Order: sequence, then C-alpha cells, then structure tokens
Amino acid sequence: MQNQRRIVIDFVSPQINNGEFFIKRVVGEIININAHVLVDGHDVIAASVLYKHENERTWKEMRMQHLGNDEWQASFVVEKQGFYTYKVEGWVDYALNWQHGIERKIDDNQHVVSELLEGIEYLKPLLKNANKTEIDYLQNCIDAFGDESRYDEAIFEAKNSKLKEIFTKYPEKHLSNSTQDFQVYVDRLKARFSTWYEFFPRSSSEIEGQHGTFKDCHRLLPRIAEMGFDTLYFPPVHPIGEVNRKGKNNTTEAFEGDVGSAWGIGSKEGGHKDIHPQLGSEKDFKELVEAAKELGIEIAMDYALQAAPDHPWVTEHPDWFKWRPDGTVQYAENPPKKYQDILPIYWESKDYKNLWKECLDILMHWIDCGIKVFRVDNPHTKPYYFWNWIISEVKKKHPDIIFLAEAFTKPKVMQQLAKQGYTQSYTYFTWRNSKHELIEYMTELTQTDQREYMRPNFWPNTPDINPYHLQGANEAKYLERYVLAATLSSNIGIYGPVFEQMISDAIPGKEEYYMSEKFQLCHYDWFKENKITTIISRINKIRHEHEALQQTNNIKFCHIENDNLIAFYKWNQDRSNEVLVIVSLDSYYPQQGTVQLPLHDLGIAHGHKVEVHDLITGSSYNWYDEWNFVELHPALPFHIFKINK
Repeated sequence: MQNQRRIVIDFVSPQINNGEFFIKRVVGEIININAHVLVDGHDVIAASVLYKHENERTWKEMRMQHLGNDEWQASFVVEKQGFYTYKVEGWVDYALNWQHGIERKIDDNQHVVSELLEGIEYLKPLLKNANKTEIDYLQNCIDAFGDESRYDEAIFEAKNSKLKEIFTKYPEKHLSNSTQDFQVYVDRLKARFSTWYEFFPRSSSEIEGQHGTFKDCHRLLPRIAEMGFDTLYFPPVHPIGEVNRKGKNNTTEAFEGDVGSAWGIGSKEGGHKDIHPQLGSEKDFKELVEAAKELGIEIAMDYALQAAPDHPWVTEHPDWFKWRPDGTVQYAENPPKKYQDILPIYWESKDYKNLWKECLDILMHWIDCGIKVFRVDNPHTKPYYFWNWIISEVKKKHPDIIFLAEAFTKPKVMQQLAKQGYTQSYTYFTWRNSKHELIEYMTELTQTDQREYMRPNFWPNTPDINPYHLQGANEAKYLERYVLAATLSSNIGIYGPVFEQMISDAIPGKEEYYMSEKFQLCHYDWFKENKITTIISRINKIRHEHEALQQTNNIKFCHIENDNLIAFYKWNQDRSNEVLVIVSLDSYYPQQGTVQLPLHDLGIAHGHKVEVHDLITGSSYNWYDEWNFVELHPALPFHIFKINK
C-alpha cells in the first residue's frame, strides 16, 4: 500500500532515458531544472531542486518558481568537476496554504479570530530555526494572533509579505515526495570549447622523403599556436605492422620503403604502449608534450583498439582474436572499405576481463606520459558497455581526460556512444552543405535532448574523408567551410596542412584523397602562408575572445530571404557577449539579402540603434531597422559581427 503522498512530480528535465544516463556540463554552467508538480484539490504547494557534488554529504536546496499550469523551474550552477546528483522535491505547504486562505477571508471582510489562532500552530515550529530578528518578529505575531485587542495588528501581520518570506525560508514539508536521483557530469571547459589541428608526425621532416620525428615536430609547434589551435592530434604513433602492410594509395602490396598505415598497430617493435622507433623515444614524446603545453597546446593521441597481424597480442593473447578453422583471422572490414593489415579484437573472448584491463592500462600509460585528450578510432565497432566502463574508470582518477568519438556511422549509434560517456563526438557536418541541411542538423543537435549529452566536434575534412564539395574547390569554399565549422560549433578541427593548402586531389568517384598520407610520407612547405591561414588564425583568435562562440547550444537562425545566405545569432550564458554570423554558401558569385535582427532576443525596441562591429575587417555599422541589407563576395564570404547595444 502506498503512503500518504499527494504530490505528483512528472516530466523532470533535463534527464536522459529516465535517468539511466547522465547529462553533461562544464564548470561554471547553469543547469535549468523544469518539472510538472501538482496536487489534488486546491492546496498551496511548493517545490525545490536538491543537488550536491559527489564529494559533498549535504544537499543544497534551490526553491523552484511556479511558472503557471503546474510547471515549475529552478536553476543551479555546477562549480566543480565530477558528478553532481540532483532531484526534485515537492510538498503541501500548509503554512502558505493557511496564509493564502486567511488573506482571502480578510479581503472579504470576514472575522478571522479562529483562523488567527490556527496560524499560531504554524508559527511556533519556525522558532527553532529562525535567527534572532526573525524570532522576535514571530513571537510578536504569535502574541498578536492570540490577543483579540490587537486584532487589527494581527490581520495586518497575517497578510504581511515578511511572514510569507519566513514561511518560505523555513518550510514544514508535509507529505513531501521526491523524484529519483539524476546525475550530471561536469567536465573542464575544454570539453565544450576546443580547436583541433591534425597532422602526421612522420611527415614533419624538413627533408623530402625522410621519416619525420618528434624532434622535427618541435619546430611546427609555434605555427600551430600562432594559428590559434589548442589541441594537436596525432594519428597513431605506435610501431606499424609489417605483415600485410599497405602500400601507397591503399594497395595490398607494399614495396621496400612503404611506411604502411599508422592504424595497422603492432610489430616486433612493440604494441599500443610503444613508440614507432623512427619517430623517436618515449622520452622524446614526453618532451614534445611538455613543449606543446608551454605554448597552450595539448597533444591528443589516437586510441585505436585493433592489431596488425604481427602485433605481440596475437601470440601472447591468442584468445583475444577469433580464429577460423584454417588457423587465420578475418581481417577488419567497414564495407566497402577493407583493412587487410588489421585484425579486429574478439570482444566476446572468454578472456575479456584481461582484455579490458589491458585496454585500460594502455590509457593509463599514456596519461602518465602527460596525455589528457584521446581521439578514439571506430568506437562503434566495440561494445557500448565496454566504453561506459573504461571511460568511468579513467574519469574516477583523471577527471580532466577528454574522449572524442570518431564514429561516422548511424545516428542512434553515435548518440549511444555519447550517452555512454564520450566527451565529444564527430558529426555529419562534413557532409552538410546547403542552408536547409545545416539548419536542420543544428536544430537537431541544439533543440532536442541531444544538447544535454552530445557535444559535437565539426571537422570540414579528415585523412579518411575528402568530401566532394572540397575536391577541386576554390579558396572561397575553404573559407566558407571553416567559418561555418568554427562558428556553428564550439569544438572544431581540421586535417592539415592539407586543408589550408587546399590539397584536394581525390580518387575518382570517392571521398578519398589521392596519394593519401595515411599510406605514405608527405612533404610540405609547413610555413607557407596564404589567405586561408590568415583567416583561420583570425577566426580562431575571435573564438578565444568571444564567449558566444565558445558554446554550441545558444543559437538562433535569423531569417534572410536568400537560400545562398545563412545567418545566425549566438550568445553566452548571461548574454554579455552576442554575435551575428552571416555566411555566403556561394563560392563563385556575390550574394545579397536582407537579414532580420532578433530584436526580441536582443532586448531591443524597434528603431533603437544597434552597432554591429565586423570582427574580421574592423568596420562598424549602425543599424536602426529590424531588416538590414547585406552583400557578401567570394573574396570574403562571411561576416562575424559583434553586437553592441
């Protein structure tokens, strides 16, 4: 039999899968809690949000405000990394119920002597928690309520807002009810705002045809920092298998001197805890990590759980692979792609506990070397609950660690990986090109419950993906794609120097680079400067200076009557920083349009002057109307306006 609960609490948000998964925030963010709280009859009720950090014993309480129609809201700020727990509590507030009732009777000129005496019973319990000033006030009310000669004073105090404040401050929670516990995981700011640059260390040599080293990478760090990137991602830096090694252009025959795919991990030189000998030593790697930190750059490692046929695991842990009757292991496939140089892990192995432990040990090894960011290769081909376990284990000891899921796969699979704990996620932005596609996709990411758990990371290109719209594209297209990624999403990345040097030769009919760096050394003029490097540097500086661009979810698309122009308004948490971005999607011809300012969101009346300051050119314009003319040319196909009111 149920107890005498009367309060019903429903539709608590935010929460994921009825609390099965945690929502995500970064330090300093506000969590707005909404719930439906209701009771039978007409009693006055109240509600609170209770919350605490995992290291705290005592709940903190934030009273909820009634918005009408039984909808309630409260907010709290997450101040520390780690887990917070929160829940909604509701109760019948008999003291406020009494005050509401007597107020109506007094206004109706009814004599309320009996009601005043009832009120004393609600005031007495408050004396044990009130401060001295409040106790003096309450005692005076108690005396007046029981003295008919002080009736006029008594009815004044019965209606007094001061008394209501005390009732609210020290509630007697009769027949209270509360929800289950929900959780939020709080990361450091980098989880929400990061700017990634990817390159292959083996292509860092100044001498063409010579294998690059970590020491060669040192001279490139200032360039990466000057362009405004704070995360430098390396493809796998481990020994590369020699058995079934891939040749240039992903051929199945490797010739002498072919370096193979960096993702074909493991050889007689070692496995996932080892460094490719031609790159240098572990000491060299640690020195590079420290040198990068001094420039404000974190090095991100690739975490690829797979093995070349000659990986030490194959002989030391044969149960971690699924052997066929002929004594071979089927190589990895991701149709139509085939990876003859890689053996997939057998995740249903009876020895899975040791397998999982080794996978955790790999992460801990590189964390000990100074790594705090991991890009995870093909996580959708490993069990979801494995990721839940390993990410949780790492975060217990190292809350700063960030995991980026490289899973260009089905939407619900990508969402599930995010729910299981991934900090950031690759996205479909790489293929979203038209105005309709971009708005539809951003609406999905920011206006559904995905905003609570999936942090998108927008990449215009990757070593695996040379999108058709960049193949043979002109400078304006590259500028367009970078500014869209950098302003729509607060987490972005590019594969360079391929991107900024517009290297886009493709295998005919495929979204793959011709002579792909995945399978060979490449030689670049690393210090080549052009308009794209200049604009990228400027945009990244703007991102670091403007909080509105350091988050993804606060976005509103603005009407502009031209499908070749896209416009959107972004703001930070307290709206102290607001920007308007307008981008031309036509890389060949000028485009004109009239953009509608979101005056209501800006808190601006019609006819009030709005100054928009172009953060790229430095020009400023005064707009007095809701609708304003803009024209963009391929030479500079975008505006990033700071809004000054």
